[in-house]
Amino acid sequence: MALADDSSVNTSSGTTALTVLVLGRLLMVANAGDCRAVLCRKGEAIYMSQDHRPNYALERKRVEELGGFIDDGYLNGVLSVTRALGDWDMKLPWGSPSPLIAEPEFRQIVLTEDDEFLIMGCDGIWDVISSQQAVSLMRRGLRRHDDPEQCAKDIVMEALRRSTFDNLTVIIVCFTSLDHPEPSPARQRKLRCCSLLAEALCRLRFLLDRNGNH
Repeated sequence: MALADDSSVNTSSGTTALTVLVLGRLLMVANAGDCRAVLCRKGEAIYMSQDHRPNYALERKRVEELGGFIDDGYLNGVLSVTRALGDWDMKLPWGSPSPLIAEPEFRQIVLTEDDEFLIMGCDGIWDVISSQQAVSLMRRGLRRHDDPEQCAKDIVMEALRRSTFDNLTVIIVCFTSLDHPEPSPARQRKLRCCSLLAEALCRLRFLLDRNGNH
């Protein structure tokens, strides 16, 4: 909300958000907007997020109950998503229920040995490539060269080949190496470690508990 009061920021500026956190074998995903996270489990695409678009029945119902409307697939005839950060000119005053919200939707799953990788992508990918097609393309690439970065580029190039008209961003998170018991040198160079502060972890648990009680 601090940005909303900043006169240098356009009130129509906005973005979607997709965040993934892995704690041990627990995979948690928070999504607001039309980015998507897809888990590959033994070659099958598992949706780890829901696209928040006006044609999604539960989002449409929420929008209409709060006085909004859907016109030709757009929220209030303007926006192609029903959840987003920013876009303050479409949101009601602070504290008032609004058809357009920034509240993320949470999903979580316990990872198993069958889980191979996670694909995170923005809407330009999913407009022209299905979740299963992306998973299959990724698996073929990993079997050839075991390079997640190259696989991400391959998915972007495939979306371009299919004439996508929107943003293109892909992030790949690998859990196991297909046909390779140890990570290849190409993948080892990309490994990073991070830690989560206790305060942030407590806040996350609070949000997950609150979401689970709804």
